Amino acid sequence: MNYSKAAFKSGFVAIIGAPNAGKSTLLNQMLGQKISITSNRPQTTRNRILGIVQRPVCQIILLDTPGIHKAKHMLNIRIVEAALATIADVDLILIVADTAFPNQEAEQILIKSLQNHTKPLMLALNKIDLIKNIDLLGHIEKWSKACNFESIIPISAKNGSQVEDLLAAMEKYLPVGPPLYPKDSLTDLPERFIVAEMIREKVFRLTGQEIPYAVAVTIDSFKENKGGMVSIYASIHVERDSQKGIIIGKKGSKLKQIGEAARKDIERMLGTRVFLKLFVRVQKNWSKDTRALRNFGY
Repeated sequence: MNYSKAAFKSGFVAIIGAPNAGKSTLLNQMLGQKISITSNRPQTTRNRILGIVQRPVCQIILLDTPGIHKAKHMLNIRIVEAALATIADVDLILIVADTAFPNQEAEQILIKSLQNHTKPLMLALNKIDLIKNIDLLGHIEKWSKACNFESIIPISAKNGSQVEDLLAAMEKYLPVGPPLYPKDSLTDLPERFIVAEMIREKVFRLTGQEIPYAVAVTIDSFKENKGGMVSIYASIHVERDSQKGIIIGKKGSKLKQIGEAARKDIERMLGTRVFLKLFVRVQKNWSKDTRALRNFGY
């Protein structure tokens, strides 16, 4: 890829929105590869996730953020703080709004948090595949009154509809400058972090509503063996013994299911065979413990 110093652009774009608006799905769609986990539960994303879109005339550095919402518990407060901190140093702010199931309380918090920001704003009206055109017009009118947007683009992050139009529009608002990351980079996240997130995603997806958000995953060991196979030992941390029993399941069946599903995703990402061993550990009330939150990266 040849870069023209005169014309090339690069910059940071914060992706923000209410929980479950589809921010992580959009990030993965724009990258063409999964690095940010998704589920139908709010606050699945807990950390800032950086993804790099490499285009012929620009490098778009996307920052996927946790859903902004009214936080009460310490873990959720940390999550919202992480999201709001991200928008301070970006070149462009992209709001992703859920047109099918809007969270009006979260949207009002988001709009209020942007009142003092002077960065260019864009709006992606997501999930248009689930609504009628007449309803879409209502969303456009509502958001146009709330903020001064440079562009409003209806999209479907799930099927990729008009995502290319969104990327092209973002190019216009990036500053001229050289690429900030190597041309073959997809993210700045270490593999260990992405692996832990993939395991946490499978816990969310495969345990129904029984397990709350007080689940954390740490990587105990990550080694490449002779022959190319990667051996990974990881711990799933919960707050109560009853949660441990649910994750393990009858005769270990649920933990085996989680491990097999996570291993397939990890193998696709790493491009090699993976041996994955999972443990479940109880750490009482870790989501309310400042030291534990820090140890788990929140």
